[in-house]
Amino acid sequence: MRYLEQLPRFAFFTGKGGVGKTSLACATALKLADAGRRVLLVSTDPASNVGQVFGLHIGNQITAVPDVPRLWALEIDPQAAAQAYRDRIAGPVRGVLPAEVVKSIEEQLSGACTTEIAAFDEFTGLLTDAALEQRFDHVLFDTAPTGHTIRLLQLPGAWDSFLEAGKGDASCLGPLAGLERQRSQYKAAVQALADPVRSRLILVARAQASSLREVARTHDELVHVGLSRQHLVINGLMPASEAPLDALAAAVLRREQAALAAMPAVLRELPRDEIALMPFDLVGLAALRQLLDAGSASVSPPPLPAAAQAAAPALPGETAPSLAQLVDGLAAPGHGLIMVMGQGGVGKTSLAAARALELARRGLPVHLSTSDPAAHLDDTLAGALGIEPSLFSVSRIDPQRETQRYREQVLATKGRGLDAQGRAMLEEDLRSPCTEEIAVFQAFSRIIREAGRKFVVMDTAPTGHTLLLLDATGAYHREIARQMEGTGLHYTTPMMQLQDSSRTKVLIVTLAENTPVQEAAGLQQDLRRAGIEPWAWIINNSVAATGPRSALLRARALKELPYIEAVARQHAERYALVPLLAEEPVGADKLQALLGRRPD
Repeated sequence: MRYLEQLPRFAFFTGKGGVGKTSLACATALKLADAGRRVLLVSTDPASNVGQVFGLHIGNQITAVPDVPRLWALEIDPQAAAQAYRDRIAGPVRGVLPAEVVKSIEEQLSGACTTEIAAFDEFTGLLTDAALEQRFDHVLFDTAPTGHTIRLLQLPGAWDSFLEAGKGDASCLGPLAGLERQRSQYKAAVQALADPVRSRLILVARAQASSLREVARTHDELVHVGLSRQHLVINGLMPASEAPLDALAAAVLRREQAALAAMPAVLRELPRDEIALMPFDLVGLAALRQLLDAGSASVSPPPLPAAAQAAAPALPGETAPSLAQLVDGLAAPGHGLIMVMGQGGVGKTSLAAARALELARRGLPVHLSTSDPAAHLDDTLAGALGIEPSLFSVSRIDPQRETQRYREQVLATKGRGLDAQGRAMLEEDLRSPCTEEIAVFQAFSRIIREAGRKFVVMDTAPTGHTLLLLDATGAYHREIARQMEGTGLHYTTPMMQLQDSSRTKVLIVTLAENTPVQEAAGLQQDLRRAGIEPWAWIINNSVAATGPRSALLRARALKELPYIEAVARQHAERYALVPLLAEEPVGADKLQALLGRRPD
């Protein structure tokens, strides 16, 4: 494993839910501890399952891992960190400032930006703590800070007076204003992250086109803030030995090799490791020790568990609801907004395109759009013809173009009467990454107005960006409500449209794996806190729905069953199960295969 060579003190494992970064971080920590190094493993993942992997309760305190001398673990709870951060900022002014001012402060601190910054606030102490440096040889982080957060912390400026005067527009600067006293600590932490002698970033991905595009975007975002020394790990590769045993295994192998051959150029330049798909759960010390040894993609995988040698699991394809059945329910009103949400790499774009095409085939007018910078709708549709042009249109919200348009608009209005210093502060405000979220929100608002007369199918950006978009939507709604209070006038904001289940259907996409299901459940909770009730869940790329013959794929299918059950019985009011396809769902006919019936 090249990423282990001369590993610095700090290592960050980053990647979207379900790619295996937690397993890889745990296996790495175990390998280093077995080699005599003193290791602290830290998780900042809201859906952390580090404790489950090691079979113990960890929580927000440094905890020794039994039976592994020299290994300790810590789980930072981002939600608890965010609440503590809010209390620290808003607490001292309660009872001192007017209630409406305190309420405004609390609203500014209620969004996804605050949660990101608070989590960063927690672990910057670990990066700069001299006592920890003496105690541990390595500190490994399961999930790195986002480029969004680091760009925020790199912004200079005394924000308090600027914000109080109402001259700023970037919604994330409210939480940021409370960080001035610790700015030197953040600067030291960012310097440590950017120093290749002290830190290494390990990007974890699957050999899938969507996953590789997503990790390429993460790479670019981190390079943009100075974190350029990165390694790439491709996890869960289908062993070549399985291909002769199963047509699906052979097809998956071909797809993976094609995805690797066509991966973005920025990823091909990185040092790379490849790890084979494991037939067992990566839980417990014995399984973790096998991951980096037997898991090398050049080594045959270890023996399959006994359960996988039995007949294929009896679920799914025939009994679980199909995507086509969900479309029947979506089509009934004849128009409306359909929002497809979820983590990167779960297949949102393909599923959004499949639904939009199916609605158009039924003679219903559809506008398919995406707010995901990494989405490639044109590639996914691959010239989907045969539909009346008046019934089907496609667009993409370009974040860069929309952000530039928004900056020019603000500078031409709010900036007109400012002096040189005030204009400089406004321009700095507009360099905040949250400016992009506001600009995308404005474009999003323009598009969803069409949902009163046709279907608008929106392929959203990955969850973190979507929550920031909802923050902007909520802030706009509160401001309009404040301005309209007492006027007696009727108004409808985008947030009100999202909260109206008769006008908007939110579909959450996930995979039948532990982390993706946990993260989808977290997204559902965030949506409900915003007054938005998800309409359905879609479990994509299910092996259990294919009736596999390969013993390795049967083992993977058995692992999926409890997560399918959890979605069906605990999380979703309605759901659909979409099988892993032998061919990439690109082009009209192959997209139709996602619906659960044969192409015409």
